[in-house]
Amino acid sequence: MQAPPLLNILSEAPAKSPRRLPPWLRRPMPAPGMAYTTDTIADLRLNTVCESAKCPNRTECWSHKTATFMIGGEVCTRPCGFCSVRHGKTEDLEIDEPERVAEAAARLSLKHVVITSVTRDDLPDGGAEHWYRCVLAVREKTGAAVEVLTPDFRGNVAAIDRVIESRPDVFNHNTETVPRLYHRVRRNAEYQRTLDLLSQVKARNAAIPTKSGLMLGLGETLDEVMDVCADLRGVGVEMITIGQYLQPTPQHLPVERYLPPEEFDTVGDLVRKLGFKLVASGPFVRSSYHAGEMAAVLGNG
Repeated sequence: MQAPPLLNILSEAPAKSPRRLPPWLRRPMPAPGMAYTTDTIADLRLNTVCESAKCPNRTECWSHKTATFMIGGEVCTRPCGFCSVRHGKTEDLEIDEPERVAEAAARLSLKHVVITSVTRDDLPDGGAEHWYRCVLAVREKTGAAVEVLTPDFRGNVAAIDRVIESRPDVFNHNTETVPRLYHRVRRNAEYQRTLDLLSQVKARNAAIPTKSGLMLGLGETLDEVMDVCADLRGVGVEMITIGQYLQPTPQHLPVERYLPPEEFDTVGDLVRKLGFKLVASGPFVRSSYHAGEMAAVLGNG
């Protein structure tokens, strides 16, 4: 798919590794509500992707008493080049984690709960049964809508089916970047495997809305981004998030370019024309950022 030449903005990248954040990427200081979320997470011994992945929106979200729970431990089996979640030797799953996640959701009075996890390639089912138990525990205790943001389970069809059987209100699996950059950005992942997973969700239960996310600023072109978005629409994805990649530590992949807000607006407008029901595009947009509001637009919040 060819984008209009004058709009091929992503390919016009300046010098690599800009060190200073541009003014539009500054975030506010913590607000009073943040302490309650911090205490709740600590008291229940839970992990969040907000902390582990150094999310720039943590201050805002935690101040509003919301967080994205990260199950399966705090150590991932994959060393992705963009992600600051620790990787290496994992620990046993904690049997009571589903109940603790549910309790946190209740204490925070969440109406839309987002659950993600580290990748657990060391487990035969990738942790799918643990996922199933977490979703059911949250729903039983709170009645809240549950959005899952899963790994790819190495394409294990039975494992993916088990998560689908928990009937999440939104099934999210991130594409992250364009196929050309997968070997640098998403090590041990495969682009087609991501598409196949999202397709499987729709084939098993067409009523479950599907969602995916992309990071910009890693050296991709607009044509590549549009091709990925067209592929996602082709497998039935209804919601897409597009945000700025931020280098979490000096050891991670450098930022090739910081896109200003107006370019995210342009990309979002182009992507909407592909037929997505909901597109969120902006520097601070992340997979679970304002996830409840996004789902509510589709009647799943």
